[in-house]
Formats: sequence, C-alpha cells, structure tokens
Amino acid sequence: MDIIDLRSDTITRPTPAMRKAMADAEVGDDVFKEDPTVNRLEEMAARRMGKPAALLVGSGTMGNLVSQLAHCGRGDETLLGDQSHVFFYEQGGASALGGIHPRTLPNEKDGTIAPETIEAAIRPDDVHFPQSRLVIVENTHNRCSGTPLTAAYTATVGRLARRHGLKLHIDGARIFNAAVSLGVDAAELAAPADSVTFCLSKGLAAPVGSVLCGDEDFIARARRMRKSVGGGMRQAGIIAAAGIVALTEMVDRLAEDHANARTLAVGLAGIPGLGIDPDAIATNIVYFRVTAKGLDAPAVVARLGESGVRVLPTAKDQMRAVLNYHVTGADVQRALAVFSRVMKG
Repeated sequence: MDIIDLRSDTITRPTPAMRKAMADAEVGDDVFKEDPTVNRLEEMAARRMGKPAALLVGSGTMGNLVSQLAHCGRGDETLLGDQSHVFFYEQGGASALGGIHPRTLPNEKDGTIAPETIEAAIRPDDVHFPQSRLVIVENTHNRCSGTPLTAAYTATVGRLARRHGLKLHIDGARIFNAAVSLGVDAAELAAPADSVTFCLSKGLAAPVGSVLCGDEDFIARARRMRKSVGGGMRQAGIIAAAGIVALTEMVDRLAEDHANARTLAVGLAGIPGLGIDPDAIATNIVYFRVTAKGLDAPAVVARLGESGVRVLPTAKDQMRAVLNYHVTGADVQRALAVFSRVMKG
C-alpha cells in the first residue's frame, strides 16, 4: 500500500541533491567554528533573514530555547501566545532549564496577539513581579491553521517591544511558508525581531536542523547557551550541506504545498461529517473537525490509516493534515477519496 503521510512536514526525506551534498560536504570542527560548510550555511541564513549573524542548532525547539536563555535571566518573564508552539510543545524548557517565567496571552484566530493585550501584560517595575524581557510570536502559527503573520503586524509588535525596553523573538519555524504565502521576502517578516529561528527540517525537507539569526552579540550569547544544553556539534557540515540545498532549491516550491492544501481543504468541506472553512487555509497546514455523530477524531484517524492515509489527531474532534514535498496533487485526490469512503462507512 502506498502511504500518503499528512501528519506533518517533518516527515520529509532528503532530496537526491541533499544526499549528494551531504556525502560531498567539506567538514571541520564546528565548536571551534572550523566547519566551512556550517559557516557557509550560517552566512547564507543570516542574509536571508536580514541579520548580521546566525547559528546552526539541532532543532527549532533548541533554537527557541537558546534564544530565551540568551535574552533572559532567571526570574525574567516572556510574553507569548497561549496557543504557541513554545508554550504547548517545548516541554517548558525555558522554565526547567533557565528559570524563565512564561506569561501566556490569548492568540486570536489568525495567530496574532492583540498589541494592546501585549502592552497591558508588560510588568511595571515592582519587586513583587518578574521582569518582562521578551515577546515571542510565531510565524506561521501552527495551531492557528498555519496562518502567516504580516510584516505590518510584526512591525507593530516590534515597535511596542522597543518602546518598553523588551526584545522580540520570532519562532519562524515556517517563516518561508509565510513569505511565500504573503508574497514578501522573509527578511521583511524578520526585520522587527531581535532574533528569529527557522526550520530546515519541515517544509524545506532537510533531514535535521534549524538556524537561529540575530545580531553578533546575541549570537555569541546563544552559542554559549547552545553549548550548555549539549548542542555543540563537531563535523556538522554533513547536516549543513542539506540545509544549503534546502535554502537554494526548496523555498519557492512551497507554493505547491499551499495549493495542495487549499485543494484538500475544499475537498474536505464537501464531505458530510467533516467541518472546515477552506478560506482559513493560507499555507500548508489544514485543521478540520469531525462533526458526524458517533465518531471522534482518533477513530477516523485509525480508519484512514488502515486505508493508507495518515493524519494527526489534535483533539477529540479535530485533526490536522500538513502538505509537504512528498504529497502531490494526485495524492490529494486519492486522499480525498479515502476520506469520503471512511466518512460514508
């Protein structure tokens, strides 16, 4: 059975060009900053984000963690969305390892946090309170249907943060999806931020790695934090080589994933027992609900899996499908046929 795997864009396997680049990569000891391929990737990533410097890290979670550790001290506070990946899916690492206090604020349906909500949450200078140090936003926003945050919104948050002496970090795991969807350069979306991470291992299809970008002083602190959490890598050029291919060959094709996501969403909207608003789909992430009586998401997921379609249950009545490099337009039509059979059955 040919499997159509829609659980995540993390399931992508490296392209033939990536495998060749990895095999041929020139390497050195990256902890000594002597790996030429890592250095090249970091320089390329910094340029793409419009920042002076960059740092290769093992994952997006590591990038977000070392960013918080570099920006904040023990007892400091971050302001972030209550639906954010950092809050939901990163094991409270900043609290556990850095003594950093998260203050969650409500995400709107489009993934934003209302600027007035952020401003109202910034702590006054009072010995009873933690000190507000960092605002974190997510672009695209995973749990809010993969919605991209606009450059105008992020600029507003950046001005607000600077006015109050705070830093701004963007969890940009899928920031290139946002850039492609909005038709802007990723550097424009990252411009207001003091730091930004992006993943090589999601829609860009590299096998591992993320990159953290910021100014040189910040990256120097982040490098120390990376080492403290065990993220110092040696001949990491083998990883970086795939990341270079990802940046040079895989960004523009993200539009295909977005088009396939839209097709999937429109098709799902026409299947009785499923609920979705296709107009809410802007990138490659599709959330939808089970509305049929007597069925829940885990049961539907199990039946789909038996027929070769994998999706992710995210709540009792909700599922997620993420379009990726390995899913074609024909695969989407096959998946929709399976959905229709399962819901009828």
